[in-house]
Amino acid sequence: MALTNHTPEPQVQSLFQRVAGNYDRMNNLISLGTHKHWRKVAMAKMDIKPGSFVLDLCCGTGDWTIALAKAVGPSGQVIGLDFSEEMLAIAKKKVTAAGMNDRVTLVQGDAMALPYDKNHFDVVTIGFGLRNVPDANQVLREMHRVVRPGGKAASLETSQPTQPLVKLGWQAYFKLVPLMTKLAVRNYQDYAYLEKTAAEFVDAKQLAKMFVNAGFENIDYQTFDMGAAAFHSARKSYTEN
Repeated sequence: MALTNHTPEPQVQSLFQRVAGNYDRMNNLISLGTHKHWRKVAMAKMDIKPGSFVLDLCCGTGDWTIALAKAVGPSGQVIGLDFSEEMLAIAKKKVTAAGMNDRVTLVQGDAMALPYDKNHFDVVTIGFGLRNVPDANQVLREMHRVVRPGGKAASLETSQPTQPLVKLGWQAYFKLVPLMTKLAVRNYQDYAYLEKTAAEFVDAKQLAKMFVNAGFENIDYQTFDMGAAAFHSARKSYTEN
């Protein structure tokens, strides 16, 4: 296994257990609220069909899971999977508040080893999770395995600006993130880790190659805010079994 995140998985899981209560608040602060716009663009580009069966990996507190549930309609189903019980507890409250209990199932599980048969889902998504798993390549392979032939896969993730001046500004901003969180929630070390994973993860072009290496085709991606984040979409070949 070629690690893309060298922090031990139990340590990452423990971190997300601790930050769950402040996760949404800090996401808004760190991204200045732009993550909501990124997700709206992603949903529009994916064009989820009513009645689809969707798996949302590393679903966290459930925002993308709920957006997907609205898109699939009453005849569709969405499974939100995450390894953090605390994150899933918050997601459950949101799902109930949104009136989506009839079409959302929340599951505690490992994105590196999905508990589903191959060719099981119409769509598989992952939002801001690839940089936090031990091996993003393995997760992409699992996404490819469980999506049906012709099905879609999508990722929304922080990325790396390629323009030198923008990159310097991005790096400087993320150096401030732990200090911002220290003032807001007094949790410096946990958000220092999140800053580190955002700074060290691959750029959009490299991630597109990883999708190809996992077996996907028709790779497309769009960057946001001069490369601060990227949305990738892909398909599994119709001819694969």
